[in-house]
Amino acid sequence: MTHPVPASHVLIKRAYEPPAPQDGARILIDRLWPRGIKKEALVLDQWAKELAPSTALRQWFGHEPARWAEFQKRYAVELQAQAEALDALRARARCSTVTLVYGAHDEAHNNAVVVRALLLAPSRSAPP
Repeated sequence: MTHPVPASHVLIKRAYEPPAPQDGARILIDRLWPRGIKKEALVLDQWAKELAPSTALRQWFGHEPARWAEFQKRYAVELQAQAEALDALRARARCSTVTLVYGAHDEAHNNAVVVRALLLAPSRSAPP
């Protein structure tokens, strides 16, 4: 049995917020670069496009809170195809802090929230 990821090891932060020493490894999990930010201005350790929602799912969701529950389910299914990348991120988070960086305005309804829930879940098949 593998050890769970400590909740304190997985942080979420908007790309527009300044980095902080406690962020640990900063990982952008959006498919598109955040609007209005120059690439050299965003402090990142990794850009994990493979963990971002598909273009079709992102467009369907449209950041509408009414679609949030269904978005979480569909996104979790999409992430099953990225099990290796998700497992690598989970292994990293077991040992040290990672910050999931995202560009959406809504801090409660975005892909980073789903990825964090999956990382903290006992198994990757558990719903967020």
